[in-house]
Amino acid sequence: MRTTTHLLAATAGVAAVALSACGVSNTTGGSSDGEEYPAGNVEMYVGASAGGSSDLISRAVSKGLSDELGASFPVINLEGANGALAANKVAKAKADGQTIAIQNASLFAITPLAVSEDEATSLDDFDVVQGVSRDDYVMVTGPKSGFKTLDDIKAAKKKVTYGTTGVGTGAQLSCGLTYASAGVDAEAVPFDGGAPALTAVLGNQVDTACIQVGEAIENIESGKLTPLSVFGPERVDYLPDVPTAKEQGLDVEVAQYRFMTVPKGTPDDVKDAIAEAMQATFETEEYQAFNKQNSLTPMEIPGDEVVTQLEEDKKRFADLVDQYGLNLGAS
Repeated sequence: MRTTTHLLAATAGVAAVALSACGVSNTTGGSSDGEEYPAGNVEMYVGASAGGSSDLISRAVSKGLSDELGASFPVINLEGANGALAANKVAKAKADGQTIAIQNASLFAITPLAVSEDEATSLDDFDVVQGVSRDDYVMVTGPKSGFKTLDDIKAAKKKVTYGTTGVGTGAQLSCGLTYASAGVDAEAVPFDGGAPALTAVLGNQVDTACIQVGEAIENIESGKLTPLSVFGPERVDYLPDVPTAKEQGLDVEVAQYRFMTVPKGTPDDVKDAIAEAMQATFETEEYQAFNKQNSLTPMEIPGDEVVTQLEEDKKRFADLVDQYGLNLGAS
């Protein structure tokens, strides 16, 4: 199984080798008061615990930013509410680029469908600087379940249980939409992250689970888990033999993707400096190897394109949740 230790080792490998020196010089950018950017350490928040995908990606990008911009970008874990606590910290920070965060699409496109309006995190509080990568979901089951394909799920004569990585997450939505659109009687069992959801399906505590490919792939390759479907717009390079839900006749397309954010109103030259340093990081062999090691699909698009994608996904998900009468809340 791909353990947290294994993943951390991959990130340590990124940190151990100096990234390419080509790209942005240390004098690129500036703050609104004329100082060079960055003006000292830049706090980089991540709304998840150490060792998960969000944390590892943040640390890999942090190392690249440090090398390219000549300052320290310490990663600060502030987990809770699917990333909302960390998002709130960034939203309330001074708009000078000294407080930043790589955030998850689900917080803005899915979580608002599961919480009250006053609890939802608004994209209007941030400037989106740069896309990072996509982390696809896969539905898996244990060999003892008897399920080998989605057709077997559709033919189930019992209520099917499915583990997810929490309430208001892409894992919950991808599984929920799959069962609803297939007309299968199913019950969600939310866990606090991918690791416990993985443990539950391996231990036959739930029939199926929707988790990120990077968290499941080694158990799939070893035969301990059977993959039933992926949920991206196309098959995942790391699991080329696993069909998408759409290929199997179900209109379900859900993926987690991440992007760099800063407080609303951050100066353009600061945002440009961050974006250029990230692009230089993406071009290095070390970062590309990190993506492959963690089964991540690059989504290195400009910030405005990320915003367009988020707005499209938010509307599409809201329409589907309404169409199938899904309840994404905690109860």
